[in-house]
Amino acid sequence: MAKNAFVTWGGWDGHEPEQTATIFAEVLRTEGYQVEVSNSLDAFEDEAFTNSQDLIVPVWTMAGISREQETGLLQAIRAGTGCAGWHGGMADSFRQNVEYQFMVGGQFICHPGGVIDYEVNITSSDPIVSDLSDFTMHSEQYFMHVDPSNEVLATTTFSGSYWNIDWVKDVVMPICWKKRYGAGRVFYSSLGHVAEDFDVPQAKEIMKRGCLWATR
Repeated sequence: MAKNAFVTWGGWDGHEPEQTATIFAEVLRTEGYQVEVSNSLDAFEDEAFTNSQDLIVPVWTMAGISREQETGLLQAIRAGTGCAGWHGGMADSFRQNVEYQFMVGGQFICHPGGVIDYEVNITSSDPIVSDLSDFTMHSEQYFMHVDPSNEVLATTTFSGSYWNIDWVKDVVMPICWKKRYGAGRVFYSSLGHVAEDFDVPQAKEIMKRGCLWATR
């Protein structure tokens, strides 16, 4: 039986939410999923709908979510629906909603230097990353506040050379992780500032595998 995935996008246009959502809706369809795409959060108020989803992919940056929508989303994940997402589309979505952030396992803080060249270091033998080598990105290097219980799969190291934020020199920051939230699996990757970032094969492959792993 095909898996059900719900991809919902909106918020700040600078992260190209529609374009990136379209990329991974197609990835999931290619993997045999039945995918519904929406630019609204209203479906989270429909308990039967959210509980019927095997995977939810939120693509929202600097947006707002109602109490009813947040409750519906989080209850579905705690009951076993998977959740996977990237960059600010999942980790800078709803700044006032700390329980949502608790589910994600991290929150965006800043990206010193803006769009820069930086290295992604694979740090795990987990199947999501096991056969991949370190690679470089030309994008935003996310500094985040993260949950220490996350299972980290890849990291990046800050140079401390930008924006007079020298105290982050040599800080090793998680790039992607997996975790549990109740019965649900949660995967996050900070790669994916804009759609073009997923032209980097490793960035796209990690996100695809993370989606597959998070699926109920």
